[in-house]
Amino acid sequence: MDTRACNSSDDSPTSFYLMGIPSLPELFNLPVFFIFLILYLLIVTGNILILVAVVLDSNLHKPMYFFLTNLSALDILFTTTTIPRMLSLFLLGERILSFPACFLQMYFFHGFGCGEAFILVVMAYDRYEAICHPLHYAVRMTPQVNAKLAAGAWLAALLLPIPAVVQSSQMTFGTLAQVFHCFCDHLAVVQASCSDPTFQTFLGFCCAMAVSFTPLVLVVLSYARILTSILKISSKEGQTKAFSTCTSHLLVVGTYYTSIAVAYVAYRADLPVDFHIMGNVVYAILTPVVNPLIYTLRNKDVKAAITKILFLRKVFYKPQAKKQHQSQEEIDIVVSQS
Repeated sequence: MDTRACNSSDDSPTSFYLMGIPSLPELFNLPVFFIFLILYLLIVTGNILILVAVVLDSNLHKPMYFFLTNLSALDILFTTTTIPRMLSLFLLGERILSFPACFLQMYFFHGFGCGEAFILVVMAYDRYEAICHPLHYAVRMTPQVNAKLAAGAWLAALLLPIPAVVQSSQMTFGTLAQVFHCFCDHLAVVQASCSDPTFQTFLGFCCAMAVSFTPLVLVVLSYARILTSILKISSKEGQTKAFSTCTSHLLVVGTYYTSIAVAYVAYRADLPVDFHIMGNVVYAILTPVVNPLIYTLRNKDVKAAITKILFLRKVFYKPQAKKQHQSQEEIDIVVSQS
């Protein structure tokens, strides 16, 4: 049966009916609701703690943590575009979205997703400058440069989805288009159209691959140079300290591209539509959940700052002995290379 109702009047406004997870029994809607609610609360709470810690603790007023606040803000915005709607779907059964609401959700979901990829590239560049050019790091990574890098990542992320979203919005839809997803993802909406979805599907796939693959190449190139510089450090202790400044970022990058790989395999494999949906949900949730855990468990500076906040300790400003805003790890690298 054609679920797209393409014989409806052209004058009727289009609404989108979210199918959720089609084969999920209604009995499991409430448990799924609580799972997503807990994940969402973890995402929001963890990332807000990172934002507050970086703002309040002067020891974290460094480029690396400035970019981390951008990543945390993106994590909150990225999940807020989708999870609240998913919660209302599973708890209240609210499945209908208006035409503007659906495409607005699609735009912000893909825009903030692109933003995460670009900020991860900027964070890789920051680590490259810190390890490969430690003596010039404070001069090259000034607050003005940092702001421009972050603004460039946000601007590119918010501009890139516009063509795909605008073109897909001009497709023909029935009065009530059934979207086999928990939210308005580009591919799911395109496939709900009465028009031939082949070109739009191909265009969306190419854009997704370009946005994912290009940042990955830049991150790999940055870490290739970083690894070369680390291997030139004479002492093992210096190498360990240099590499330790990158581990948190590497774990986040690995998590991000793992979620993309899961979504890609779920889409390309000959699997039921439920697996396609869950693959995309993993992409939407995994990195925002893991990011705060990685930085609170692996990064001692962030962990110490959050501990102060949680135990209601006042964060005192400690004047730096040096004018350069270099972390202790970066100073150790300079000493090791001397």
